[in-house]
Amino acid sequence: MDYTAAGVDIEGGERFARFIASIQSKAVSSGIGGFSGGIEFDPSRWKKPLLMSTTDGVGTKLLVAQRLKKFDTLGIDLVAMNVNDLAVCGVQPLSFLDYIAIGRLDDKLLHEIIKGIVAGCELAGCVLTGGETAEMPDLYRDEDFDLAGFCVGIGEKDNMLPRPDEMAAGDKLYALPSSGVHSNGLSLARKALRDAGEAAWQELLVPTRIYVDELMRLSASGTIAAAAHITGGGLEGNLTRVLGPGLAPRVSWDWKTPPIFEEIAKDGAIETGEMRRVFNMGVGIALVVPREKEAAFQSAAANMAAFPIGELVRG
Repeated sequence: MDYTAAGVDIEGGERFARFIASIQSKAVSSGIGGFSGGIEFDPSRWKKPLLMSTTDGVGTKLLVAQRLKKFDTLGIDLVAMNVNDLAVCGVQPLSFLDYIAIGRLDDKLLHEIIKGIVAGCELAGCVLTGGETAEMPDLYRDEDFDLAGFCVGIGEKDNMLPRPDEMAAGDKLYALPSSGVHSNGLSLARKALRDAGEAAWQELLVPTRIYVDELMRLSASGTIAAAAHITGGGLEGNLTRVLGPGLAPRVSWDWKTPPIFEEIAKDGAIETGEMRRVFNMGVGIALVVPREKEAAFQSAAANMAAFPIGELVRG
């Protein structure tokens, strides 16, 4: 017996690593293929640098891609789910790693995924410094695969978000719009749209928006006290995670919801409360804006399509 007969293609894995290293992008480290990877940064820029890390995946959005046989945007989702979690803390993403587990190496599939990852890193201003591709035929069927991402970033400790001591009842809540469903709630969305047409499924596959540039600018402007990445758990659930003690969000729910959410609710006969608990409902990032800084925030957020969604109350 040999490893190939057991279902593992060593040469295929090495070929994929060479493909990644061949991609001409500033978002791909020159050290791809080594035992570890890293990037340089200038410590003199920081007074109290704090390294932050995060990890996430894209969940059952993989099954949407499989149904449509379209995999070129999944890598953007993977990067987005990680870098957005760092950016809402006021942290600039630096280094990204991917983990791909698959039943059988498929060059076309892997190339589409990694191109999406590189595109996501370019949008986020970070670098793909390495990763792992695990071929496991006894654990996954040939067409099955899973993705995970890992990201490290750096922030100024004294300027990190959230800043609970700057929040008070009456502060305003604003939002940066989502690009659609993003990468949460797909288990429910897929079942609700089981019999829907291809157009609805294409909407489910629209990649998660990357907010690093906007959040770095807003954080530097000093006009926000907190930011929340709206993922699983919905708007109110994620906002609560960044609020100071004794405060709660009062959400207006009066903005125009993207049509895909209306279709999910209708086709799945899903109650409004459940939709709001599971999906972002058109809000990708929620922001806490102190009342006295609202005018300055509106100036800083010009061209970001930010819109008001409520206020903080005692709770």
